[in-house]
Amino acid sequence: MKIISLETFPVAPRWLFLRIATDEGVTGWGEPVVEGGADTVRAAVHELADHLVGEDPLRIEHHWQVLTKGGFYRGGPILSSAVAGIDQALWDIKGKTLGVPVHQLLGGPVRDRLRMYAWIGGDSPAHVAELAREQVDAGFTAVKMNGSAHMRPIDTPARTKAVVDRVAAVRDAIGDHHDVAIDFHGRLSTAMSRRILPLLEPLNPLFVEEPVLPEHARDLRRLVDSTTVPLACGERLYSRADFRDVLPTGMAVAQPDVSHAGGISEVRRIAALAEVHDVAMAPHCPLGPIALAASIQLGFAIPNFLIQEQSLGIHYNRGNDLLDYLIDTEPFRFTDGHANLPTAPGLGIDIDENAVRRAAETGHRWRNPSRPAVPRQPRHAYAAGLQHGLPTGPLHRLRSHHQLR
Repeated sequence: MKIISLETFPVAPRWLFLRIATDEGVTGWGEPVVEGGADTVRAAVHELADHLVGEDPLRIEHHWQVLTKGGFYRGGPILSSAVAGIDQALWDIKGKTLGVPVHQLLGGPVRDRLRMYAWIGGDSPAHVAELAREQVDAGFTAVKMNGSAHMRPIDTPARTKAVVDRVAAVRDAIGDHHDVAIDFHGRLSTAMSRRILPLLEPLNPLFVEEPVLPEHARDLRRLVDSTTVPLACGERLYSRADFRDVLPTGMAVAQPDVSHAGGISEVRRIAALAEVHDVAMAPHCPLGPIALAASIQLGFAIPNFLIQEQSLGIHYNRGNDLLDYLIDTEPFRFTDGHANLPTAPGLGIDIDENAVRRAAETGHRWRNPSRPAVPRQPRHAYAAGLQHGLPTGPLHRLRSHHQLR
């Protein structure tokens, strides 16, 4: 079997799909994308294609090593995301060729079902509480919420209290038998995280995500020592090397993204490294159906899995959602907030190629909106930033729309 072509498809709302074809008619699908940089990753995929056309697609590890280490320049989100999508597609091909789901190729499932969480938006405490109840009523046992809009490096007691009040409203709404995770998106300074995290302790969040920016991840140890709240990070770390110095800080949850951190091959290795440090895995995945399918396959095979993100119905997907590109939506029918064990070969999904090609004719130019701060924000700016996903911080702390889910 030989690889004969790699095709990429930019599809709404902000995704990039990859189709790898072989001379024996077996095709594999991947999702190589950096949100807001799909065209750049697309170019990287086609540059890497020169190393793949004519090669055996089943030599996954060989190709991963060549694509990541064969050039002089290594690492970074563009290369690792391009490799991630290729890696997903090669695992898809191998599973289909052997007639087994990918999790079987990774050693077989270590659980019978996979816990998922749902995102909630909302501004006011009453609004987030209502949305949390809706997700619990839909069967989810955990939700994740935005922690705050922009906060000053050291903010006022009122703004601090607003963060806690919103989380408290969700806790009251869903009770103690369900979980709430909180995403800080790296919007808080280390000082503000140290102030707020102890105030959240009585509310027992499942974890707090990105309490500092990734470039300040060395400060995680200081935060870990200051609170009992489990801390999570990793969506903007792209390799084992990136996680090497972060895992020993005492963080509780690693969140690599299967479409950013080198694909199934590398995220599996990150999971093994995390296990050594007693760190659980909650893979990042606010993306499309191929990334989610790959994440689910991984989740069934890694022993230190905690919970899986998914973006069905998230506000980014208005007009186009994950299910629009599937022939059969059953793999993403969650039961009591859990994904069922995939049994179909490869990644376990059937991509609707006709729908993908139609969508790619239009494509997209999704970009991360950003703007400098207004020095004096009106009182409603805090809520508006949460509702509309707008970055509201100083220029040196701009947050992307992607990070304001």
